[in-house]
Amino acid sequence: VQLQASGGGSVQSGGSLRLSCGGSGRTFSSGVMSWFRQTPGREREFVAALRWGTRATYYADSVKGRFTISGDKVKNTVYLQMNSLRPEDTAVYYCAARINFAINYYEEYQYTNWGQGTQVTVSS
Repeated sequence: VQLQASGGGSVQSGGSLRLSCGGSGRTFSSGVMSWFRQTPGREREFVAALRWGTRATYYADSVKGRFTISGDKVKNTVYLQMNSLRPEDTAVYYCAARINFAINYYEEYQYTNWGQGTQVTVSS
C-alpha cells in the first residue's frame, strides 16, 4: 500500500491548511488512518486518528478544537483540516495507516504504512 500526502505549505499564525492523504492498493475499510508530525531532533508525535469502522476520531490534546480529521472511505483518503495554526504546529506531517484498529493507535510503531511527509510552516 502506498500513501501519498499533500497540502502542506506556509501560513501565518491563525491561518488554516488542509492536508490530504490518499491510499492506493489495499484499502483500510476496517482499520485506522492517522496523522503524525515531526520536528528536527524530536520523535514523531501523534496528531489525530480516524477509525474507519466506527468513524470515531481521536486527537492529541495540543490540537483538540483546532484540527479536524475526516475521511472518504470510497476514495481511501483521509483529511486533516488545521485551523488556528500556531508556530508550534510547524513540522513535517505524515499520514499512516493500519488495516485494523489498535488500542494504542497513537504509538508510531503501530503503523507500517506511511506517507512521504508534507511540510507545514507557521510563522508568527
